[in-house]
Amino acid sequence: MGAEVDVVIIGGGLAGLAAARRLHRAGVPWRLVEASGRLGGRVATDVIDGHLIDRGFQVLNTAYPRLGTLLDTGQLNLGYFTSGVLVRKGDNLLRLVNPVREPTGGPGTALAGVGSLFDRLRFAALATGCATLPTSRLLAAPETSTETALRRAGLSDAFIEELLRPFLSGVFIDRELSTSSRVLAMVLRSFARGRIGLPAEGMAALPLAIAAPLPADLLDLDTPVAEVAPGRVRTQAGDIRCRAVVVAVDPPAASALLPTLATVRMHSYTTYYHSAPEPPLTEPILLVDGGRRELVANTVVLSNAAPTYAPTGRHLIATSVVGPTAPPEPTIRAELTRLYGRSTADWTHLTTVAVPEALPAAPPPQGQLRKPVALGEGLFVAGDHRDSPSIQGALTSGWRAAGAVLDELRAG
Repeated sequence: MGAEVDVVIIGGGLAGLAAARRLHRAGVPWRLVEASGRLGGRVATDVIDGHLIDRGFQVLNTAYPRLGTLLDTGQLNLGYFTSGVLVRKGDNLLRLVNPVREPTGGPGTALAGVGSLFDRLRFAALATGCATLPTSRLLAAPETSTETALRRAGLSDAFIEELLRPFLSGVFIDRELSTSSRVLAMVLRSFARGRIGLPAEGMAALPLAIAAPLPADLLDLDTPVAEVAPGRVRTQAGDIRCRAVVVAVDPPAASALLPTLATVRMHSYTTYYHSAPEPPLTEPILLVDGGRRELVANTVVLSNAAPTYAPTGRHLIATSVVGPTAPPEPTIRAELTRLYGRSTADWTHLTTVAVPEALPAAPPPQGQLRKPVALGEGLFVAGDHRDSPSIQGALTSGWRAAGAVLDELRAG
């Protein structure tokens, strides 16, 4: 390759693309190199028998602040989920929804047999506080684990175990709820303020939309990086000399390129995709297991929210299990028969997607949820391990890293 440019961005995931967008907007010469043959990193979509199969169950929250800087979500043609959850408890399916977004479901939620009325009122107060208080106050509150924060809010064991643990374990990919209470506050804030949806063309449409304004000739795919040093990036195609390097790859790869980085523990999960001739539910709503069986974190009929996820006459169901061990598909199918309360014998198992490094663990202390992105000597790092473990965290970290690069280049 033998090139020279002001900034080299390593990694074409959300963080790297956000960094490229900010540098491009500032008129700074840059180049992005990506080891794989596509953009998007952990956000990807495959097509199997006409079904859109994301690389694990992922959704987009319209309240993520950084999204508006980078794209108009209207161009994604989002299909939305119900702002709530179904809980399987014995023979009953209990429906709990956000009464602000689903006012007709308010009375049913108040009477739902999960925890007590006081639980629901206390949780509503907790979520309302997260949605309305300034972020600075939320991040200044005493920090603890998510589980401890929920118990300190006065929520009963039944409410936590039958609803919040299965629901939040799918959000954080953390069955123990050891995730920082400050991450919990930001998640509750985004759920209360935004809507949850899927792009009509799959989650891969998100990175492609972010990358759309970037010149294609500055995006080098299939270009693995062998070594990073101040002022130089060594690829299989040759060296690139530069003034700054932004390493925006997953934490294990980042640690390999930047050995001074602390090791980041990663959470893993597995998503099972099934196709059915009839939907087991007609509503686009997440279903969790309130029976404390601790196997399935959640299951949902994706095509109820986004019909484009399945071909005509079929319906796509995604079921996620938290942890490194993936049970056999027949075990999951048996659980789904119980959870949905109907036979799954005519379902087709399309694929099982294991994501061994899905999200960075974020136990306390996380502080202000913003770790340094400037490492010195023109080296910078980006990714959701530098902010909150989420799409928002990845985009924000890339934007922050680019800002730090611009500050250094201007100072130099």
